[in-house]
Amino acid sequence: MDPLQLVARIGWFAEGRFLGKVLDEWVDDAQEFIHARLPHLLLVAAVAYLLNRLLHAITYRMIHLAEQHAASPGRIAQVKTLAGVIRTTGLAIIGMIAGMQFLDAVGVNLAPLLASAGVVGVAIGLAAQNIVRDMLNGVLILVEDQFSVGDTVRVAGLAGTVEAMTLRKTTVRDVDGTLYIVPNSQITTVANLSIDYSVATVNVSVDFSANPDVVLKMLTEIAMEVRGDEEFRDDFVEDPQVLGVDAVRGSEILFPVVFKTKATRQYAPVREFRRRVRLALEKHHMLPGDPNRVFNTFVDRATGARGRSTQETAAVPDPTAFKAQEGNPFSGQ
Repeated sequence: MDPLQLVARIGWFAEGRFLGKVLDEWVDDAQEFIHARLPHLLLVAAVAYLLNRLLHAITYRMIHLAEQHAASPGRIAQVKTLAGVIRTTGLAIIGMIAGMQFLDAVGVNLAPLLASAGVVGVAIGLAAQNIVRDMLNGVLILVEDQFSVGDTVRVAGLAGTVEAMTLRKTTVRDVDGTLYIVPNSQITTVANLSIDYSVATVNVSVDFSANPDVVLKMLTEIAMEVRGDEEFRDDFVEDPQVLGVDAVRGSEILFPVVFKTKATRQYAPVREFRRRVRLALEKHHMLPGDPNRVFNTFVDRATGARGRSTQETAAVPDPTAFKAQEGNPFSGQ
């Protein structure tokens, strides 16, 4: 027995005395901990470190691939947000498991702790279920790539451009500058107007007196002129289509013209087309259609002459128009 151990075993710590028995138990526990539990803790720490590095490598690889192959900055922002969520969630899970293993190794009873954590988790889940729903729906939006920052969308009854998005909310600004903050749990249907292409249909209204064949030829020429214009040439996906006579309403004839352009690029060509149609109608002496306009002339098929109708419609008094009272209804005079 070395001198230090001999000094420790005399007096109050002598073998067989109370403190001596305590010292013996401490030595036994320390030997058991070093022999059995310390290697387990070192293994848990090593595994946790490796998982942390693996998680970091995976998320870094996700961001790197997105920066190389993503088509828009919005998609890169989505991937970075998703990578941050994965990293944070993964670190929390790894830390929780490693902490529980450490507490179990030092002899802490985990049963009451887990029961308390379960009760607290249920309480938090009930109180913050909308936030949890927002975050879960936000993860699905990011994973499925339903829309990105900069896209023009219609969500939750609102239309506008997506300015920012997180796991909990999406920020949309409409055309008049109003900024809307939409919780992701409220987004059940997404209409993304910025994917692939857009289709715009312009209904040109022309008076019934105009020759439909001449109108069709005129509209086709105008549409192709807009299609070939240097300012709008790159906006089109395919040539415009003049579909013909779509409807006749009173003295109004509708000619639909379909423009297929790149996503959200249809507005400028459509405005230019309408401007040129207005000028062409004036040039060809055609009237725009009016469903309330009434003709009181006819064409005699035998002579081809235009004249008055053979049957004049008698003026029908308006029952809602009453003769103005000449006297004062209050005084009777």
